[in-house]
Amino acid sequence: MSRGIFITGTDTDVGKTIVTAGLLRQLRNAGVNAASMKPVQTGAETASDGNLVAPDLMVHQRAAGISVSREERDLMAPYLYEPACSPHLAGRMAGRYPDIGHIKDCAQQLMQRYETLLVEGAGGVYAPLTESETMLDLMRTLAFPVLLVAHRGLGTINHTLLSIDALRAAGLEILGVVFNEVQDVQPDFIKQDNPGAIQSFGKVEILGNIDYLTELESKPETAWTHFDECTPGLKQLTNLSS
Repeated sequence: MSRGIFITGTDTDVGKTIVTAGLLRQLRNAGVNAASMKPVQTGAETASDGNLVAPDLMVHQRAAGISVSREERDLMAPYLYEPACSPHLAGRMAGRYPDIGHIKDCAQQLMQRYETLLVEGAGGVYAPLTESETMLDLMRTLAFPVLLVAHRGLGTINHTLLSIDALRAAGLEILGVVFNEVQDVQPDFIKQDNPGAIQSFGKVEILGNIDYLTELESKPETAWTHFDECTPGLKQLTNLSS
């Protein structure tokens, strides 16, 4: 198996960061020297030293209980943009677009130091990086197998099947789909049925069905234990990576 996994979504705000953080935590707990990467972070935050930081990367590392040097952090998040918008628009406003070749070089440097690298994308499969390149172009360049994160609600069947078709057309291996609840609500009959429909129509494995992690801030260990219980399929990725 490839030493990298690319985590993408059917849309923005479907839970890619939570899934990446939870998988990184599982890998580290299994004894795998794993790290994560957020190549393009829009909505970057200003740290106390005045530098921009990637909040998604911080969630990953906090969940896994790791800290890295400034040099490694720059490799893990090479493109930081303050506006919370599409990467191509943020790049246009900053006068500096994300460069896929540079991202690949950063990933290769990190893979010389770590056994497994998790790469969290921005937005969905076709989120534009530049005026002519999309997130799918980055995935094709890295050629890592892909973990697809989707929401559970109405409309997800269409969004998820279209994403699956796009990934397969690009020649990318799909490890499976993880469903994530982004609101503190009980799943209705639609949300309960959707994963099975996508498994059947999409011919994919369902690796997890995550309830909203209500105690992530107040009781993180309890929340991450619940995450593990909701994602039994991710453990096979942990085993393959170790």
